[in-house]
Amino acid sequence: MIDISLRVNGEYFEVSIEENLRLIDLLRDELKLLGTKEGCGEGECGACTVIMDGETVNSCLIMAFQANGSNILTIEGMEKDGKLHPIQQAYIDAGAVQCGFCIPGMVLSTKALLDKNPNPTRAEIREGISGNLCRCTGYNKMLDATEKAIKYMEEEK
Repeated sequence: MIDISLRVNGEYFEVSIEENLRLIDLLRDELKLLGTKEGCGEGECGACTVIMDGETVNSCLIMAFQANGSNILTIEGMEKDGKLHPIQQAYIDAGAVQCGFCIPGMVLSTKALLDKNPNPTRAEIREGISGNLCRCTGYNKMLDATEKAIKYMEEEK
């Protein structure tokens, strides 16, 4: 067993884990944060995307011990005081949510993009979400949602 500490969605955790525990399993099985999905287990689909220390990572490829001392954001940490984050609201309003399986990872990839580049071009948005696969929408609605999120976030300021 290995003892690690980390912040997840602003909350501090100290946990004892097996050496071979993946970050996705820590989040889902130990911390009961079920928003992070496992689609492929190979880092190809992006369903397991979380933000770790400001960067998107595929939590199915990260060993939990590698997150020791890190700050992790999952989809559950996006809403504040019962209110959806503007990105989440924009995804709903743009009709980008269909089956919903890819959406947590897609929303977090969008957040990471907008944190670094608050006014990306459509091509930069496409590149920013390129690590996330969606079988339902064809991606145009995700691009529209991101543009809508930019407007929502500007209005909040």
